[in-house]
Amino acid sequence: MIRIEGLNVSLAEFQLRDIDLHIAEHQFFVLMGPTGAGKTVLLEALAGLVPVDSGRIFLGDREITNLPPERRGIGIVYQDYALFPHMTVQENITYGLHFHPVSPKVRRERFSQFVETLNLPHLLRRRPETLSGGELQRTALARALMIDPEVLLLDEPLSALDPAFRQEIQELLRRLHESSRVTLLMVTHDFAEALSLAERAAVINHGRIQQVGAIKDIFRRPRTAFVADFTGMKNLFPAVYAGTRAQIGSLSVEMGRRADVERGFIAIRPEDIVLSAGPLASSMRNCFQARIIDVVDRGFFYEVSLDICGTVFKSLITKGALVELEIESGRDVYASFKATAVHLF
Repeated sequence: MIRIEGLNVSLAEFQLRDIDLHIAEHQFFVLMGPTGAGKTVLLEALAGLVPVDSGRIFLGDREITNLPPERRGIGIVYQDYALFPHMTVQENITYGLHFHPVSPKVRRERFSQFVETLNLPHLLRRRPETLSGGELQRTALARALMIDPEVLLLDEPLSALDPAFRQEIQELLRRLHESSRVTLLMVTHDFAEALSLAERAAVINHGRIQQVGAIKDIFRRPRTAFVADFTGMKNLFPAVYAGTRAQIGSLSVEMGRRADVERGFIAIRPEDIVLSAGPLASSMRNCFQARIIDVVDRGFFYEVSLDICGTVFKSLITKGALVELEIESGRDVYASFKATAVHLF
């Protein structure tokens, strides 16, 4: 559906470089990265809102690189909604049809479909200034969908919402994706959002794509130290390799395989580190005595900071494990993890 080949964009001091990306028809694809990574610039290049230096953009078999925005078949919803303050909800929703005219019958059918799907009938006469964050987002989605786009671009649609509205819009996006033929490309800096919504994803940083793949593969098998850190792999350390072991300061970690280089980084997800009162009789090839230095409530889990031979590791445990092991600062425990849980970069 969307094919980007060798895309380069210069915008003031920022540059997108050598972007290659393929998004299948009717896929829910997420573009992730920190603030300033180039996510919105890439969306705007797709939508035809910023000029392209070189490269090509295809929608299906149709090249759209140099087409004006209104001829691309792409809708975009911005983080700040970009609704017209002087128009009612109904007028905002139908505004795009001035540039994409359809028959009165099709207009009525689309309007009825999206107003009902997005639960907007009671808001049609109101203006944006009187709406909540969730209502603004639903109105912006309806306006974008009214032009019947092949692709819908969503620029951080959940970031400005409070938790209650965020969950509402997440569920709404799932339903829209399941019930329509539109391909969704959503930008976010929140990896948890991507995990809950996306099928495939790309991670971008400093204007370059770092990794593309199934969202679960990016989560479990990051290819670079940046992607590991971005996806929450908090235990990321520079290491010297010797045989199948990695040396982190005075700590020697079993990796279960040889590295191709002498130096690099290793990473272990915090949820892969198991805490126990004593050494475990298991297949885990890494088991170290550790001193607890901090415990932080993270909602469903507790994040435990551990001092292992002078290196600070983080582990995630449940409340049940916290109580059972009597986890508190200053106590000694054992921290274990499999050699297969060690990622090399």
